[in-house]
Amino acid sequence: MSTEPETTEQTGPGTPDPGADDGLRHDGPVGEGGTPEGGVSGNSAPEGGAAAEGDASGAGTSAGSGASEAEGAGEGGASDGGANSEDGASEAGAASGGGVAPDAGVAPEDGASAGGSDSAEDGRSGAEAEPSDGSDGSDGGKRSEAEAELAAQRVERERIEQRKAERKGQIESGGKLSGTAADLLAAVRAVESGEKPSATVFAEPEPAPRRPAPEPAPRPRTVAPEAATAPAGPAPETVQAVRRVLAQGGAPETLAPQVAAALGEGAEERLHADPWQLLHVTGVRPEQADGFARALLGAECGPDDERRGRAFTVWLLEQAALAGHTALEAPALTAALAQRAVPDPEAALNGTLAEGEALVFQDALEDAPATEEADEDGGRPVRVLVGLERYALAEESLADGLARLINSAPKEGGSATDWERAATSAQGSAAELLRAVAGHGLVLHTGGEASRVESARLLVEAGRLGLRAWAAAHSPLGRDGFGQLLGRLPQAQEPSEAPESAVATVAGLLSGAEGPGRDEDGSLALDLLVVLDAPQLDVETAALLVESLPDGARLVLAGDPAVLWSVGPGRVFADLLAARVCPQIASRLPDPGPLGELVSGVGAGELNQVAAPGKEVVIVPVRDAGEAVHRTVQLVADSVPRAIGIPAEQTVVITPGHGGAAGTRALNAALKERLNPGPGRFGGFDPGDRIAYSPAPGRTLPGQVVKADAEGLHLSCSDAHVVVPKERVESQLRHGWALTAHQAVGGRWPAVVVVLPGDAAKGLSRPWVYTAFSRAARHLSVVHGVEQALPRAVAEIPARPRTTRLPALLQPPAQDPGTQEGTAG
Repeated sequence: MSTEPETTEQTGPGTPDPGADDGLRHDGPVGEGGTPEGGVSGNSAPEGGAAAEGDASGAGTSAGSGASEAEGAGEGGASDGGANSEDGASEAGAASGGGVAPDAGVAPEDGASAGGSDSAEDGRSGAEAEPSDGSDGSDGGKRSEAEAELAAQRVERERIEQRKAERKGQIESGGKLSGTAADLLAAVRAVESGEKPSATVFAEPEPAPRRPAPEPAPRPRTVAPEAATAPAGPAPETVQAVRRVLAQGGAPETLAPQVAAALGEGAEERLHADPWQLLHVTGVRPEQADGFARALLGAECGPDDERRGRAFTVWLLEQAALAGHTALEAPALTAALAQRAVPDPEAALNGTLAEGEALVFQDALEDAPATEEADEDGGRPVRVLVGLERYALAEESLADGLARLINSAPKEGGSATDWERAATSAQGSAAELLRAVAGHGLVLHTGGEASRVESARLLVEAGRLGLRAWAAAHSPLGRDGFGQLLGRLPQAQEPSEAPESAVATVAGLLSGAEGPGRDEDGSLALDLLVVLDAPQLDVETAALLVESLPDGARLVLAGDPAVLWSVGPGRVFADLLAARVCPQIASRLPDPGPLGELVSGVGAGELNQVAAPGKEVVIVPVRDAGEAVHRTVQLVADSVPRAIGIPAEQTVVITPGHGGAAGTRALNAALKERLNPGPGRFGGFDPGDRIAYSPAPGRTLPGQVVKADAEGLHLSCSDAHVVVPKERVESQLRHGWALTAHQAVGGRWPAVVVVLPGDAAKGLSRPWVYTAFSRAARHLSVVHGVEQALPRAVAEIPARPRTTRLPALLQPPAQDPGTQEGTAG
């Protein structure tokens, strides 16, 4: 399954329509030439039709909520242009929906140019992050902070020059520079002297000390890219030896560093002995490995080679992990091996298990049909699963950690009377959430965007009761938005309950770059952790998080079950909801307004018309992908700022894939040319470009390019200053005006333009549509070119299943002594 649907259309971004004015369009229902009957309602903006601004009302769809899932990257392998593994996760699922009727709203001005072309194929890896625009409409403030930081750095450099004449020793203790600042000073001196800067300059910062109150205007932190602290690459001699082997087998020599890193010491001997080890390199496909093996082995190479069978088995399990599975059923795996021309799939699977390259499990089936085979001891029916060790261990560790939370008494934090008093002061489902957390170590909290206020209320009340309470969001935008929500709560009146000091990202919390830090036992120094965007937790991240919690801690997993699932393998939140092993509190707070009604309806499988008197929802029909790019640029650059009052800096574009004539690459090229034209002298980037930065697979940070110099590309990502070395720019950065739905998860923007070109019809699903539409806080424009595929996706294509072991591992041990549940073979 490919994550980047490639279009067959070769049209460009479109040309201006000569006869149009730049006013808003107001059109009636679209007939054959526009949006199909029963489709979404909105502004069709036909050529030549014009109406005065303010004439129109938007249209949309109606409410509900439902479970959704992100489809993972499947057999398509690595995404175009060397994208990260998170780009390998398929953004689309399936969907069902109601009808759509065009109504008036915002339409692009036909006279404006598309501002770009489809010739810019940037080939950069995908990132799951959102642009740096805040949903609160205050983008300009962040820019000024970045400029202030740059000015401060220039002043500091001048001071350094002055001190160089006075001091040649190290800065004395108690001086103005210490910690990271001292490291930066050392790096500056090293650069000036021609030496290589110390690697410690780019290390993750130490956790900030806890403060009783946040600074009113905190300056941006300086954070180095995680990759800079990664282990050193393979030795040059190893790379050179691998290069010779690759040349001998006719493989691209440019793969040598990746092969050496994947195979480790002695890589050239391993590759000579087993040419199919080439499949360990991301992006290499089985047929390419077969050709390489034939060139090296000659007549000895055959389809029945046991090395080939083992390598293909491991490769299929890795592709399944990209698609979200933590394991595969044995019959499905052997069938896939047969499709890959492995003569004896059973022997190949057994050989892989015998070599320890994969593990086999037997999980008891609770409600198995009568035809299911029982295990060898005559107990309950079982299913045989095969998985890679890393995911198997992570899933079992997660199950053990969750059981520890469920079965242990939570730490005392106020008396039962205090908790009840706090619950009584709350209302509805917020009170239920407080009562559940008072007596349980693990609680699930489900709901849409409005439900976050209940999590915020819980955090404040827990702080009042003496608990060290923290929240962790999936992305920096989610973290910042939740911090602002905490600050608006009337209950947060004491300085000690400052919201900014109690919110982090999940990645920052685990790395120690954010959050309360760890105690002497290595556990997180907290008593209550509320994880927002819980559906984005993959099995490995969830296991690390649960393992890091101290005994007696409370964990609340909160999120919207209808959004796309995690990029990494597993469906932790959905599995826990299905297992019913802990209290589950469903929020009864609906998302407000026409957008809330539209998104809730999509979650329930309905795409109905909604009234949008304030142009909250606008539909713009298009004929092809080229016109979709043209209209999108006009919406972002002209129509939405003029008619809705939301600047381009606070608008994000969401499209199903990176490739194609209207994918993120084509859209970003057109948007860059219109909004921030430049030569792209540093890897295709210029100062002022919006970017999506992916320091690690599954992690994406929104940001903006500040400058480029010998150190690399300098970015402003939320409140952090990041330097990406030149050699990592291509693999870790994309432009960020246009994102995929997976990249946009966890963030919200004042305005969102969802682009649905005709070639995206097969990639749509209910979770994808729900996720894309729900990223908009005030305004949603849908560039609609998929006709009836949109309502059909919302109505008929739910989340694609993932095979996981967590539900079986969470069940109590079987009473039947003949059953061996969830054990490795």
